[in-house]
Amino acid sequence: MARPPPLGELPPGYTPPARPATPQILAGSLKAPLWLRAYFQGLLFSLGCGIQRHCGKVLFLGLLAFGALALGLRVAIIETDLEQLWVEVGSRVSQELEYTKEKLGEEAAYTSQMLIQTPRQEGENVLTPEALDLHLQAALTASKVQVSLYGKSWDLNKICYKSGVPLIENGMIERMIEKLFPCVILTPLDCFWEGAKLQGGSAYLPGRPDIQWTNLDPEQLLEELGPFASLEGFRELLDKAQVGQAYVGRPCLHPDDLHCPPSAPNHHSKQAPNVAQELSGGCHGFSHKFMHWQEELLLGGMARDPQGQLLRAEALQSTFLLMSPRQLYEHFRGDYQTHDIGWSEEQAGTVLQAWQRRFVQLAQEALPENASQQIHAFSSTTLDDILHAFSEVSAARVAGGYLLMLAYACVTMLRWDCAQSQGAVGLAGVLLVALAVASGLGLCALLGIAFNAATTQVLPFLALGIGVDDIFLLAHAFTEAPPGTPLQERTGECLRRTGTGVTLTSVNNMVAFFMAALVPIPALRAFSLQAAIVVGCNFAAVMLVFPAVLSLDLQRRHCRRLDVLCCFSSPCSARVIQILPQELGNGTVPVGVAHLTATVQAFAHCEASSQHVVTILPPQAHLVPPPSDPLGSELFSPGGSTRDLLGQEEGTGQKAACKSLPCARWNLAHFARSQFAPLLLQSPTKLSHLSPQAVVLALFGALLGLSLYGATLVQDGLALTDVVPRGTKEHAFLSAQLRYFSLYEVALVTQGGFDYAHSQRALFDLHQRFSSLKAVLPPPATQAPRTWLHYYRSWLQGIQAAFDQDWASGRITRHSYRNGSEDGALAYKLLVQTGDAQEPLDFSQLTTKKLVDKEGLIPPELFYMGLTVWVSSDPLGLAASQANFYPPPPEWLHDKYDTTGENLRIPAAQPLEFAQFPFLLRGLQKTADFVEAIEGARAACAEAGQAGVHAYPSGSPFLFWEQYLSLRRCFLLAVCILLLCTFLVCALLLLNPWTAALIVLVLAMMTVELFGIMGFLGIKLSAIPVVILVASIGIGVEFTVHVALGFLTAQGSRNLRAARALERTFAPVTDGAISTLLGLLMLAGSNFDFIVRYFFVVLTILTLLGLLHGLVLLPVLLSILGPPPEPLRSLLGHLLPHQLPMAPATSGLGDCVQPRGERAAKAWRSHSGHMKSLGSSGALLKTGRTPGEPCCCCHLIPSPDGAIGDLPEIHTKPPLSRP
Repeated sequence: MARPPPLGELPPGYTPPARPATPQILAGSLKAPLWLRAYFQGLLFSLGCGIQRHCGKVLFLGLLAFGALALGLRVAIIETDLEQLWVEVGSRVSQELEYTKEKLGEEAAYTSQMLIQTPRQEGENVLTPEALDLHLQAALTASKVQVSLYGKSWDLNKICYKSGVPLIENGMIERMIEKLFPCVILTPLDCFWEGAKLQGGSAYLPGRPDIQWTNLDPEQLLEELGPFASLEGFRELLDKAQVGQAYVGRPCLHPDDLHCPPSAPNHHSKQAPNVAQELSGGCHGFSHKFMHWQEELLLGGMARDPQGQLLRAEALQSTFLLMSPRQLYEHFRGDYQTHDIGWSEEQAGTVLQAWQRRFVQLAQEALPENASQQIHAFSSTTLDDILHAFSEVSAARVAGGYLLMLAYACVTMLRWDCAQSQGAVGLAGVLLVALAVASGLGLCALLGIAFNAATTQVLPFLALGIGVDDIFLLAHAFTEAPPGTPLQERTGECLRRTGTGVTLTSVNNMVAFFMAALVPIPALRAFSLQAAIVVGCNFAAVMLVFPAVLSLDLQRRHCRRLDVLCCFSSPCSARVIQILPQELGNGTVPVGVAHLTATVQAFAHCEASSQHVVTILPPQAHLVPPPSDPLGSELFSPGGSTRDLLGQEEGTGQKAACKSLPCARWNLAHFARSQFAPLLLQSPTKLSHLSPQAVVLALFGALLGLSLYGATLVQDGLALTDVVPRGTKEHAFLSAQLRYFSLYEVALVTQGGFDYAHSQRALFDLHQRFSSLKAVLPPPATQAPRTWLHYYRSWLQGIQAAFDQDWASGRITRHSYRNGSEDGALAYKLLVQTGDAQEPLDFSQLTTKKLVDKEGLIPPELFYMGLTVWVSSDPLGLAASQANFYPPPPEWLHDKYDTTGENLRIPAAQPLEFAQFPFLLRGLQKTADFVEAIEGARAACAEAGQAGVHAYPSGSPFLFWEQYLSLRRCFLLAVCILLLCTFLVCALLLLNPWTAALIVLVLAMMTVELFGIMGFLGIKLSAIPVVILVASIGIGVEFTVHVALGFLTAQGSRNLRAARALERTFAPVTDGAISTLLGLLMLAGSNFDFIVRYFFVVLTILTLLGLLHGLVLLPVLLSILGPPPEPLRSLLGHLLPHQLPMAPATSGLGDCVQPRGERAAKAWRSHSGHMKSLGSSGALLKTGRTPGEPCCCCHLIPSPDGAIGDLPEIHTKPPLSRP
């Protein structure tokens, strides 16, 4: 702490700081709140004085430390995985997701690429051959995509997902099937022969043209190959899958096409098909049994006649399925095509991404611009690209935002008087905040907190706006230091005056963001933690490094150098006004006179020791009657200050050479004192019985009422269309998909921990309950449920029927099954199984046991052995069921001609720990629809749990929408806890629960009003607005606590104290709000409408609400309900700077001050010396007068009641006489 000069050397206006070295005296003489705050301010004073003494070192070390932390940005990780960003941490969804990944791995079985076709003219029917031709053109262009990577060519047939490729012992046939086996493409073109054109596979057989799906008749091909290979098992497989003639047996869109096969139903008639009739009920892939594409997957905006027949549709959709990167890697690992390129999973992912990007590009360009239809394409890589673009830092916008803030700070702090100007301080402050933001983000990166779109798009601007607020506050306070403060203590005095408020706002901001981290969404939790850390770094920079900048600027001003261009000397000369106090003759004030005016005549002379012109004001006292002012003329009178002395007229026809323009004297503090506060706080007039306070309360009450109504309009939800930039092709696709194809693939997962074999009835019941949910798309009445348990049971029933036929015909006997069919032989092997390790086979069971009993249940002892046989023998059924068994059943190859008997021993599958039933959810448009579906699914699983079946639903609706089940409850809890924390923090630092309660009341109103305005603007409630709403409480403290602190420590009536608080805080609070708005302004230029609506609009409204509540509502509440003033003692050394009985530095140029009250006057008279400081702002007053030229006079007016703490005001009047 800088040691001040001895008391006898102090100037008259100097007040020693509150020092922590005398707690016994203070604790015994002052109230605890004042003492504790004085103690804290003493610590801040010591900190400021120490920083000022070593300002260069502090600045260097501070910049070094912050710069080192900023280097942590080099290791920053940007997270774009949706699951990592949005799945609630620690929730049942995250636990279920972890369980799924533990059993199945990190990736899905396939990825989807989609084409949606819509008419350019709204409402036009797309169920026409012409529209399907355009769809074929786009789909065919997309299916022919090829990319060249790693010296190889990759087409759709190499990377597509193929469902259930069978294993054939014949090598030549197996290779041919592998090349021909079709990709899974869900398209309305599959109802027609033209669907075969999308399949790119081909095979070659000697003596016939290339085999493709456009000319492949599987039945005819098997007949041709029968003599050369044993394909009985493969033939039965195709028969079970109901492949038939595949595509060549379907109608042609254009029968006159030369390649239309003769087997097409309309080949000979040459009649175009009825598209609506053909698409009614959906389409099939090459397998009628296992590849049925329902109408809802293919058509959107459907219309039907009263009988339910399909008439028209407004959209078509085709979906191409590709392998996952791991599947593609495994498929080509060890293959001759990739052995020379160091094949890896990362390379597989690169191939898929390149193909998907090319797919989207070519599909969107497939149709001419003048076509009647338009194509919207999308892929999983497109979504990843959007998230990456969403997370990228826009260097141009960041630079623009910070340059704009630099310009504003410099312009607002520049002054005509270069000794008063602080433009360089403003520039340095903004740059310091920028460095603090970078260091905070670097620290987050070092701590391992992943960045996301909210971090990169919003936080740099939000933190800039919040951080610069405190910069303005300190700069304002530094220019308004109490008169007579020694130069070596100016920084300490600044921190003592503002440190409490800065600490309070910063701590509340940090608490607010830490409380916002209670929202269990990883992306928002990371954003909240990063914001809290950045606010902490800003706080450290403002309290430790920025005072060093102020100290250096003080030296610049003391050396009379230009602002910004500090290498040049200032032409301004110093003028110091000395006021020599003089007692009244008898020391008393006459009765009936409330205002004591000291009339002072000024004389200027040149000191011999310097070149400075010094004006001396010897006082002459006379009495004036009190003015009639409801709030006290000492506050609202239009009088000036010592700045006005220099511009006063010096007699008739003569003017001072240094008279300044009115616009140069105007500032926000002057506006608050002379116009805003009187208008806001004046008493009712004769013309109007309503006071301004009543009008303000009525208006804010109306706003609160409207906001409560608007809160009922807020809906939950956040769709991808809200995130993707409007006007882009991606947004057009997502909008079309949401409108026409609101379908979601989900699965009902059954876990381990129970016996599947003995819980079959409970599993069937669970499936039935889930299928009955309103949102679940039911299968066609003619089709069995698409689940593994149903397929498994149906397959067992099929081979049981084949066995019964072979047994009845004698082809299978107790001792031989070789003459029977393949299915009959499989049934034979299963029927003799006992499940007993000691006696595994019992041939007597061939006639006494069934593979499926009368109740439709599989015998438990056969369940796991039958599962092994089904998985190995029915790959198409297994793939269609999407069972994803874990542990996977062992491989077992059926050999009907085995003579050793070893093939009778069937290994049982291990007890299942994971299996799933697939479902489709439909009609999910609003968040309420998702919530209803989720609640129904959870209820079904809970009911199954009572029967001993452990199950949970899985899929994107449960990953991203389940948060809305508890989002509002979490939001209310976080707000209530934060309001309580804010009350405790304010009560602790202000040591006044009354004031803290008023602050919390205003903050709660701000939050409710912001929430209501969101409802009127149509902004939906999701985790992101919740974070902003929670953080709004901390941000709102910036606008309220300074006013409340100024009111709490002022003296006089409530109106007077509220007005003084406004005068002291109006300028820094307004500058802080403008700086916040400037920081947010760059968000308005974002390409993402989501950033504009959910961040820029909401935060801008929050800033405006904070400004109105802090500068309008709170002063009115304080003037009506404010707490009483804190008591003061005459011990001047223990008083707070703004509680001292002296005038405020209203002019900012070193006003004349005179303490009032008897004790204060005695303390004043006990000091000696001259006031040779730079004034309250540290500025040097320039003048054009010559030595000996007279100046003007002023009146020093004490308060009406003479109470300690009432502030004087200085009035100018013409000089009494010229020397």
